[in-house]
Amino acid sequence: MRGAKSAKWVAIAAVVALGATACGGGNDGDSKAAADPNGKFSVEVGEPQNPLQPANTMESNGSIVIKSLFSGLVDYDSSGKIVNINAQSIDTSDNKTFTVKLKPGWKFHDGTPVTATSYVKAWNWAANPDNKQTNSFWFSDIEGYDKVAPEKGKPSAKEMSGLKVVDDNTFTIKLSKPIPYFVYKLGYEVFDPLPESFYKDPKAAGQKPIGNGPYKFVSWQHNKQIEVVKNDDYKGPNAAKNGGVTFKNYSKLETAYQDLKSGNLDVMRQVAPRDLPVYKQDLGDRAVDQSYSAIQTLGVAFYTKQWKDIDPKVLQGLSMAIDRDTITKTVLQGTREPATGWVAKGVLGYQADAAGDVTKFDAAKAKQLIKEGGGVPGNKISIQFNADGGHKEWVEAVCGSITKATGVKCDGDSKPDFQSDLNARDNKQVKSLYRSGWVLDYPFISNFIRDLFGTKSDGNQGGFSNKKVDQLIADADAAKSLEESEKLYQEVEKQLVDYMPSIPLWYYKVNAGYSEKVSGVKYAQDGDPILTGVQVKK
Repeated sequence: MRGAKSAKWVAIAAVVALGATACGGGNDGDSKAAADPNGKFSVEVGEPQNPLQPANTMESNGSIVIKSLFSGLVDYDSSGKIVNINAQSIDTSDNKTFTVKLKPGWKFHDGTPVTATSYVKAWNWAANPDNKQTNSFWFSDIEGYDKVAPEKGKPSAKEMSGLKVVDDNTFTIKLSKPIPYFVYKLGYEVFDPLPESFYKDPKAAGQKPIGNGPYKFVSWQHNKQIEVVKNDDYKGPNAAKNGGVTFKNYSKLETAYQDLKSGNLDVMRQVAPRDLPVYKQDLGDRAVDQSYSAIQTLGVAFYTKQWKDIDPKVLQGLSMAIDRDTITKTVLQGTREPATGWVAKGVLGYQADAAGDVTKFDAAKAKQLIKEGGGVPGNKISIQFNADGGHKEWVEAVCGSITKATGVKCDGDSKPDFQSDLNARDNKQVKSLYRSGWVLDYPFISNFIRDLFGTKSDGNQGGFSNKKVDQLIADADAAKSLEESEKLYQEVEKQLVDYMPSIPLWYYKVNAGYSEKVSGVKYAQDGDPILTGVQVKK
């Protein structure tokens, strides 16, 4: 998204979805007969940035854990089609008012029922600014959000008027204006339900979460590991085929890879650049090479003196100074594909070459554009990145390409881990540019445009703001149909080249692997391993 799974920021140089419909590698072979339904396995992650609250997660280390513990109304299959999970049906006749019916009999891990109130109360709590949830803006489409979380002044309401409980298994959602893709958004974990026990001590609940998903929380040893076990009472279609998961914390992907090879780790999400040349040879048919819906860009700290009121030509020039073809083929060993726009592949609305020539390497044109735009202030830039994600090599390569083509000095600005990197972004402490990886929250183009470049969007960490872009986004949201909205968003993307809210780099791929202890390892559209489908050998 993510990368943040929330809008999910991606931690690594690389929707726990339904195992039966997900895409990607691994093979079950004849291992099913030898599988241990109570066997546990381990997955490589980093330390989550925030407490484990569904509306407070905007990065992939926390998101993968949240997805294991909570189940929402819907999810998506590998083609991006909506699949009902806790919802029995979601109906609308006008894209403004939605009637949600829940599947009866669902329970939280503490044995209490999952009801319509479990959703409505959770959403109202998350929208309330007093509760400081990272993703509160995701509720802004709902009628009455502006009274609960006004731009200025004090709130005039504690609950959104657009949410109404009809009965234990039914509630309605009324938006402030029609949005043709709203049901797609409901698959994002910010819309998960919460049990009544959560509200007694939300802070404690973030450390020991009680969800309604396929796994139950056991323990969280900070900066070491998180343990979850199979929920035997789970009623969803994606029940676990294993006994539980240990999310093991690594500060370096290289260390995780060594553990994978030695059998001390079972599933990796991404191999570090250093190991890309050898991982397929090392792992054989346990190596994974698969595309997924995420994109890497260079974010711009528009709030800094350097970039405030900058001429977009300068950013266009820096973009054209990056030799994406060479870097992806050499440093990244062909595991990335040069980006030609701002929307990831596999998302409804993706279009090739949306950015035109601005992502094509041309040293002479790059230098010319930077000069026409008034030059890079200070003639020096830095790229912030997290050192635990395998980014150092490509950041150095991008900097070298820019300096060689334009003479602009460029250095990496390393943060020790993803949590530190995100905190610097949240606190507006980025000095110049920053590595930004975003993975889909829902498979529609708006997630890569509105949720990143809208002035008020939670994912807009760089402070980009443009009234015309905001209006174009509003027009796309007001479309009468999903198809019309898609086309209007595609027009917005084509116009982003005139504003350069970020610099597209490349599309992600899953380059990972798993141990001999497990089988059935597949990866979803968001790049995460599908935990529930993993089988542990006896």
